[in-house]
Amino acid sequence: QVRLVESGGGLVQAGGSLRLSCVASGLTFRSYAMAWFRQTPGKEREFVSRISGSGGISGYSDSVKGRFTISRDNAKNTVYLQMNSLKPDDTAVYYCNRNAKIQFTWGRGTQVTVSS
Repeated sequence: QVRLVESGGGLVQAGGSLRLSCVASGLTFRSYAMAWFRQTPGKEREFVSRISGSGGISGYSDSVKGRFTISRDNAKNTVYLQMNSLKPDDTAVYYCNRNAKIQFTWGRGTQVTVSS
């Protein structure tokens, strides 16, 4: 069974930075493109960033492009999201999952709160 555990969230002032981590277990990690998503209360979960299995190809939503950087360490079964120049609109629970229509069971996510 695949398990995803996100961490690294917290409270930060606007303009600050955070680095999120997601450790995956129960899968051949390098075989899966992974992605970060986020969700705020009352809204649907939205895509933030994706990365290929090798880590060589990445993509971002327009709202985070130029501020966030996704990376992965396949030896550690971990995908990261470096978030810089944070804005209050980035406040959300952040989740990782595979970048595909059929996804793994979602983890608990990690809360990111950006104060103005």
